[in-house]
Amino acid sequence: MATRPQPGDASSRSRGPRTRSRASHSLESVLAAAVAILDESGAQRLTIRALAARLGGGVASVYWYVSGRDELLDLAADSVLGGVLEAVADIGDGDPIDNLRTIAVTMFDAIVDRPWLGAYVLRDTATQIHSLQLYELIGEQVMRLELTPRQSFHATSAVVGFVIGTAADMGQEPPEAVVSGEMSKEEYMAGATAQWRALDAARFPYIHHIIDEFDGHDDRDQFIGGLDLLLTGLRLQAER
Repeated sequence: MATRPQPGDASSRSRGPRTRSRASHSLESVLAAAVAILDESGAQRLTIRALAARLGGGVASVYWYVSGRDELLDLAADSVLGGVLEAVADIGDGDPIDNLRTIAVTMFDAIVDRPWLGAYVLRDTATQIHSLQLYELIGEQVMRLELTPRQSFHATSAVVGFVIGTAADMGQEPPEAVVSGEMSKEEYMAGATAQWRALDAARFPYIHHIIDEFDGHDDRDQFIGGLDLLLTGLRLQAER
């Protein structure tokens, strides 16, 4: 997934004069309620009206803070990444590859259980100040490897894309049979594993090669394994 920096001053969200009375809640409470709805029901259920009802006010109280649903989604996603920034604020000047791993794992953990989030991360960095700052932080660690600007850009994009793409893939809504309670996630995965084991080994040699690893694997361990491969390659490139 390519990052999509947008032009504009991300350090300010200044608005024109308001002609209506100021809302009784804050931007932080609006975004916290929006994230709660998104976590519970997904992006399709987040509307200005639903958010206003959650906050106990009218829709005008929400429009005081956001211009519409698109900006609300962008800022809600950005507020989640604000938590990631806080969590990695003290990474210091240690090994840049180790720092990249810490940032990536923290970012993954914030995204993986939110199927809605991947589509809105780094969508509009002119609005999403925390997203831009997180992208900058990752880039600064890459820059310490003394790569060329092109290599740095590709490396940063690879790390960000791997984290967001893997988290979004692993955080997808479960199959309908699991959602409905017809079967547990473990039962569903056991069925999928059994189907793979039944495949012709001559036609699907790779699947039979890794099936024991797939059976009962942990998604987070799978992510970290892929991340370590990516970061090992990045270190090797930096040492050339």
